[in-house]
Amino acid sequence: MNNFIVKNFLWKFIKRLANLNLSLSILSLIALFCILGSIIEQEQVSSYYLLNYSNYSIFILSFGLDHVFSTWWFIVILFIFILSLLSCTFFTQLPTLKNARRWKFMYNKKNSNSSSYVFSNYPKLNYSFTNIIYSLIRLNFFVFSRSSSIYSYKGLYGRIAPIFVHFSIVTILVGSVYSFLSSFMVQELVPRGELFHIKNTVHAGLSSRLPSNLLFHIDDFYINYNANNSIKQFFSLISVSRNNEKIINSKLVFVNKPLRLNQISMYQTDWQVDAIRLSFGKDYSIQKQLIKTNLNNNNCWVAGVVIENKKQIFFVLRSLENRVLICDSNGLILSEVSFGQQIYINEIPVIIQDIITSTGIQIKSDPGISFVYLGFFIMILSTFISYISYSQVWINTSINHINFFGSTNRAILLFEQETLSLQKIYFSYISLKDFSTNKVNFILR
Repeated sequence: MNNFIVKNFLWKFIKRLANLNLSLSILSLIALFCILGSIIEQEQVSSYYLLNYSNYSIFILSFGLDHVFSTWWFIVILFIFILSLLSCTFFTQLPTLKNARRWKFMYNKKNSNSSSYVFSNYPKLNYSFTNIIYSLIRLNFFVFSRSSSIYSYKGLYGRIAPIFVHFSIVTILVGSVYSFLSSFMVQELVPRGELFHIKNTVHAGLSSRLPSNLLFHIDDFYINYNANNSIKQFFSLISVSRNNEKIINSKLVFVNKPLRLNQISMYQTDWQVDAIRLSFGKDYSIQKQLIKTNLNNNNCWVAGVVIENKKQIFFVLRSLENRVLICDSNGLILSEVSFGQQIYINEIPVIIQDIITSTGIQIKSDPGISFVYLGFFIMILSTFISYISYSQVWINTSINHINFFGSTNRAILLFEQETLSLQKIYFSYISLKDFSTNKVNFILR
């Protein structure tokens, strides 16, 4: 008995979710929270909200407005909206479609719907019933006949479109929730020639799993420059191996050209110059950090080396393609050398061995995005299909006439043109029949 009461309650609750006003209210609530999520910066540290939203920081942090789209209450609202759409589909749209497919014969004028359009009465002649059926078929109507009545329709796909719109929205929402729960984003800044694992997580869903068996290697990093020395593009050659075994993938990655492996995408996002490696003589080498600065509105990197009596020389790098300037503490240029070129400082041979650079790699996994794309594709397709007019035609015969009734849900002018075409086709069949009859009579004579 208790199970029956619970099932009855759930059944009534689900049927009430099919209410259009309720669905619109839930949709408005979702839109409101989406606006809040767009206005308030998401996924920031608590101190950010305490500093920038001092009057509302407690409210924002208490209700999770700092991560609206991954809060439990937002996901619950989405789930209720999905139930509302599904209940509307199964309790309203599908019965409407089923009713549209029924044969609705009309035997007199009193049966006609007040919203139908009565266009004309055709004279009843020999073979009129057959001629009107052929005329409707030529206009791509589905025709059904019973006794002295005809029912026909076309454009049933237009009635199917709202169902697919609902399913597309459900697919988009399910894909979004799946993304919230299972996606992750990692940001790495890796020196050229180094190995790295996925570890510096920026965002991770509750059910996301970072692939621990993948090992990445930055084989190379370089930059292409324009003629004016501005950056044209920067590239990273990345190799991927599994469980320290052989390389399973290798690709040159640059902006808008990621490396994709299974459900993981690796994007080139940033770069930086880290250090300069110098060798003094045959046995001594050092590595000095390059500090980024601005000189005449151009970026450059500077590293200082103490040579003797606290005197310094500075190595200035303007780009990865340019030569390195060697300056004294007063800013005077002492020399300009290339990578690998040997120079003498205080009679000591010095070689610039390498410029150490790092590449910024963003690693993302979003398994729900395919569902979102599929949902939008179905929505766009069903939107176009919804413009197909659903038209119905009823025909019954009286003693001297054929009565014609018709209705459509959109494109009334087009439907009126179709009825005129139907009339022309019908009378053309009649004239052909009369002509063939006269011809036969003439021959028989």
